[in-house]
Amino acid sequence: MKFTRNNPLTGECASSCPAMQASDMDSIASTAQGGFELWSQYGPNARRDILLKAALALQAKQEAFVDAMMNEVGATAGWAMFNLSLATSMLREAASLTTQIGGETIPSDKPGCLAMAIREPVGVILGIAPWNAPIILGVRAISTALACGNAVILKASEFCPRTHSLIIEACSEAGFPVGTVNIVTNATEDAAEVVGALIDNPHVKRINFTGSTAVGRIIAKRAAEHLKPVLLELGGKAPLLVLEDADLDEAVKAAAFGAFMNQGQICMSTERLIVHQGVADEFVEKLQQKAGSMKTGDPREGNTPLGAVVDERTVAKVNCLIDDAIAKGATLVTGGKSKNVLMTATVLDHVTPEMQIYREESFGPIVAIIRASNDDEAVFIANDSEYGLSAAVFTRDAAKGLTIAKRIKSGICHINGPTVHDEAQMPFGGVGSSGYGRFGGKAGIDQFTELRWITIETQPGHYPI
Repeated sequence: MKFTRNNPLTGECASSCPAMQASDMDSIASTAQGGFELWSQYGPNARRDILLKAALALQAKQEAFVDAMMNEVGATAGWAMFNLSLATSMLREAASLTTQIGGETIPSDKPGCLAMAIREPVGVILGIAPWNAPIILGVRAISTALACGNAVILKASEFCPRTHSLIIEACSEAGFPVGTVNIVTNATEDAAEVVGALIDNPHVKRINFTGSTAVGRIIAKRAAEHLKPVLLELGGKAPLLVLEDADLDEAVKAAAFGAFMNQGQICMSTERLIVHQGVADEFVEKLQQKAGSMKTGDPREGNTPLGAVVDERTVAKVNCLIDDAIAKGATLVTGGKSKNVLMTATVLDHVTPEMQIYREESFGPIVAIIRASNDDEAVFIANDSEYGLSAAVFTRDAAKGLTIAKRIKSGICHINGPTVHDEAQMPFGGVGSSGYGRFGGKAGIDQFTELRWITIETQPGHYPI
């Protein structure tokens, strides 16, 4: 039995993949457990070699990845190739970590006791990846876990099963032991039961999930019933603060990139532009020109910076946010409501807390401008959100920028740079409703290993009884 994913722009079949059922998950988890028992015995340099081969195999599939992302999620070729580049870097970073999974010796009060803290692989890791940056987030869900000696199950998104399957094909070509790298594809209506069966399976020891906050809460609750650790990277409402002394040209470039790259469908997308009242009019004028020049078109033609959004639900949501904001006093600077998935870059000014767009994650090509009278108010507005993933501050005073950055409640903050910024070696994650735990670099090792205390007695024991 198979299910199909249709192109969001044309409605034509983009891919067809196995519609796995909850009843299939025991077999998949058992296969993964067998893979773990083999892979966990590989030495660090053997794991490194295979991960590097996986990076090369991934790169070799560029044409297939670009075609899959264009047709499954309406991505532009540029976004697909950036996905592939960063995902390849993530595999190489994971390869470099295999010899950095260290421990330590700890001084013991007990005479003759050699005490050690060591890190060991956990077992089978379930990685659940979304559609919006499918190669990046699919690879991120499994790469560090593999570097640490775990087996993995990648639960593909129903929106891009072919894209995620290509990742597993690359890993298979690299030479991982049978059962080490596995994929689950399923129809949308079966997702809850399939994921639930995987979380419940005793072979699955940890879960990482990237996606919406609402689904993240469901997964965390289900995993908590089994006391299984979960790594969550969830929603965002990233603020970009433009202080009175900011370089406005640089701020506008970063704002437009952060708000509209991949049609605003990035967890780090700039959703709130918090601008000092003294420079707001000039900033808005410059942003109007920039955003107005960013055209939208069929991504397969490759003529425009913006492609299609993922589905009609996104269109309906953004249109509702626009209607609500304008009805409550916001000003439409550029763009506006759309009739199909080719949405225009939209900017709203004079946004206030009474408007839905002030708090709700839009996950579309729309950004809200909120005017602040001073730096303290700007920080207050930035923190007036349940989310806390990425943020940015623009100022010509680096020391002030660092002071402001430390006051913002977010897992990531960039000074004079966009909210959208990702590198394989950086600790990536948020606070609040944006989740907990960190992907990336050495921070990821802690998420995918068990820390154990082991001792060796080197002298005869003396006991009180």
